[in-house]
Amino acid sequence: MTPTEEIITPHGPAGVELDRPVGPPAALLVLGHGAGGGVDAPDLLALRDAALAAGLVVARVTQPYRLAGRRAPAPARQLDVAWTVVLSVLRARCPGVPLVVGGRSSGARVACRTADAVGAAGVVALAFPLHPPGRPERSRAAELPVSVPTLVVNGDRDPFGTPVAAVPTVSVITRPGERHELRKDPLGTAAVVLDWLRAGGWTGPPDRSSRGVTPSDCADEA
Repeated sequence: MTPTEEIITPHGPAGVELDRPVGPPAALLVLGHGAGGGVDAPDLLALRDAALAAGLVVARVTQPYRLAGRRAPAPARQLDVAWTVVLSVLRARCPGVPLVVGGRSSGARVACRTADAVGAAGVVALAFPLHPPGRPERSRAAELPVSVPTLVVNGDRDPFGTPVAAVPTVSVITRPGERHELRKDPLGTAAVVLDWLRAGGWTGPPDRSSRGVTPSDCADEA
């Protein structure tokens, strides 16, 4: 298992599991988890593996409330602050490479809300929860960035709904037969994201993956 580091935030320690490829990284990809889930969700693990093989450093961030053992998510402001603090630490360790942020569900919302503030080059939003189930009037579409290239990947059976690409910076791909968990074909979901990362110029040569490197080693290769 990849070593976990704790990074102190104003709302408690956050956890970081970081993997990097062999050789200089092409970009830094930072991913957050769903509200009641963790960073070992199938879609996040599949994306980690695909991104590593494409030459990206991949960091999966556990929010303080989850690291403390709570399932109920913290308020949005606390999530955003903790995420931003972790991102500042990771960027300092991996200077000189583009930053792509993302996550699934709640983690996707955090990444979208803070994309401008952290200077992200792109956003990957897996299972973006457009609205609470059965409440389409409570749309969260306004959280999608308008100035940062954003990829939304949702299932066509997601009860939380699927956004539409209302601005040119947002691309939406709907995965057939998938629900909110995106568990049916995580490798296919990862392939979709990898194509988008490649089109953005955020990948390197293939088959460079290597795991088991601690977060402090990232700066050595950057």
